[in-house]
Formats: sequence, C-alpha cells, structure tokens
Amino acid sequence: MTTFDDREKRFETGFVLDAELRFKVEAKRDKLLGAWVAAKLGLSGADADEYARSVVRADLEEPGDDDVFRKVRADLDKSAKKVSDEEIRAKMAEYLDAAMNAVRP
Repeated sequence: MTTFDDREKRFETGFVLDAELRFKVEAKRDKLLGAWVAAKLGLSGADADEYARSVVRADLEEPGDDDVFRKVRADLDKSAKKVSDEEIRAKMAEYLDAAMNAVRP
C-alpha cells in the first residue's frame, strides 16, 4: 500500500467517524427535544419515551433539521400549546450543544 493509499484510507475512516458522530449527536438532540415537547404535551412515562423516539425517527425523513422542526411544530399546534418558532429553534440549538458535549469522545 502506498503512502497515498494510507492517507486516503485515513481520510475515509475519519469521514465515516465524523458521519457517525454527527448522527449520534443529532439523534441525542432529537431525543432531548422530544422529551421537552412531550412534557409540553403532558405526556409522561412510556408515552413520553415513544414520542421522543418519534422525533428521532422524523429526523431520518430528509437531510437537515426542517423535518424535526415541522413535526414538533405540527404536534404543538394540534395540542394548541403556545410555543413560538423561535423557542423551538432555541431549544434545538440548546439541545444540540448538550448533545455534542454528551457524545464527544
């Protein structure tokens, strides 16, 4: 194996690890966000856990965060809970920071 091959392999390995880390961080963020929304919706126990998992699954629909935002926005609107878009986005940012700190190796 040449030096170039070694370098390419290290780059590919780093890319895979970065993608895995990003996935773990986003899943953790979504779970935290789901728990927050579940509490707003008055859910607890197994229902709250299932709701949080549904937020994690929503993030798999398309690239980016819009799918998660739309899901929680729609769920909060259905329940007539008064939560602004800015508050949801702020919580997403807060939980992303918390998830990065929790997941970092």
